[in-house]
Amino acid sequence: MKARIKLGTAQTPDGGELALCQHDRDFYITINGHDLMHSRQFESELELARLGCRHLAASAAPRVLIGGLGMGYTLRQALDLLGPDARVVVGELVGAVVEWNREFLGALNGRPLEDPRVEIQLGDVVALISNSAGRFNAILLDIDNGPDPLTDAGNRRLYGSEGLHACRRALAKNGCLAVWSVAPNRKFEHLLMRCGFQVRRFRVAAGKGSKSQSRFIWVASEDKSVLPPGGGEPRLPEKKAPDRYRRGPRRR
Repeated sequence: MKARIKLGTAQTPDGGELALCQHDRDFYITINGHDLMHSRQFESELELARLGCRHLAASAAPRVLIGGLGMGYTLRQALDLLGPDARVVVGELVGAVVEWNREFLGALNGRPLEDPRVEIQLGDVVALISNSAGRFNAILLDIDNGPDPLTDAGNRRLYGSEGLHACRRALAKNGCLAVWSVAPNRKFEHLLMRCGFQVRRFRVAAGKGSKSQSRFIWVASEDKSVLPPGGGEPRLPEKKAPDRYRRGPRRR
């Protein structure tokens, strides 16, 4: 049996170790020894681009932001869906991930970083989004494990009200925000709605095959008509009406 080979390591902002590993023909990105993503399961990353860019089918020159490069699958799918005049900005916090894609992972998906439509911006994606008012027709977020961060606790800013309001401001008219997650998160759904979004929730397969695990994608927009069909429609919990007839303590 072949051993898993560590091809490179990098430190996350909160001191964790991110590593790229290879076992036979498969590649893995791990965080502190735990698998974060691997090259056998990428169907949900493709679906993130399909759902988040569906409304751009007829757009001549859309502008798309992908938060988190990963292994490049979402970027590859977005490029395949978009026309020759599209522009795709990839925000990536860890520079080593970009280098791993160029050196080791590009052959998995047609070397998308070599596409002239792609621009890489290293650094905090929240800062990038906050300085991009009305710039993007779609924002696709696949940072960490989703709203419940595993890699960097600082990612909570992105999935909190600060980050979601920044995303809403960064979207052009009729733009869509799509968010990938390893697990369901009702609290996050409610926060999306409280930040002014109409929301659809999609349960998708992590990979191909009937035994594949599920992943979750939310697509959100101010305009409900541009959301992809299907999925679930989250609703805010109803507020309980005050009990006007509840008796207080009896006076003596």
